[in-house]
Amino acid sequence: MPKISAIIHTRNDAPRLGRLLETLRPCDQVLIIDDTDDDSVEKVAHEYGAVVRKCIPGVTPGAYSMDAQHEWILCMLPNESLSEGLEASLFSWKEGEPKREDFFAVVVREEKEGEWSEHPSEVRLINRCCINSTGTLPPNLEGAFVLPGHLLRFDHP
Repeated sequence: MPKISAIIHTRNDAPRLGRLLETLRPCDQVLIIDDTDDDSVEKVAHEYGAVVRKCIPGVTPGAYSMDAQHEWILCMLPNESLSEGLEASLFSWKEGEPKREDFFAVVVREEKEGEWSEHPSEVRLINRCCINSTGTLPPNLEGAFVLPGHLLRFDHP
């Protein structure tokens, strides 16, 4: 059974972090890379059992996947959360045997000024041994399997 490490890069995101962490139940580890001196992100993270690492100047965001315990990496932004449908899809995905070279996308629903809009899918679940990403999010590659459910992106905390 594959295990998932979620990675979230934060910067002054304590007010919105709890909503995301509540939805990461399918993840076996949550790793937060914090780029602030404020202890509030660390406090919220520990309430949900997440591990916090301080951002190191000059290190590319994608390099932190090597700090994860598991090969499968779910990349999230602090203003996002998983829909119930996407949570269920990830639990089902973990019951399978994905190939290391596979990568998975999710459809994004974004809230702005009280209105919701749907965006194209984005690659978010990768095997760190097969895709070398330098950014906060992996590149959008052709041929990604799209997981059912939505990734929800919020305008306000």
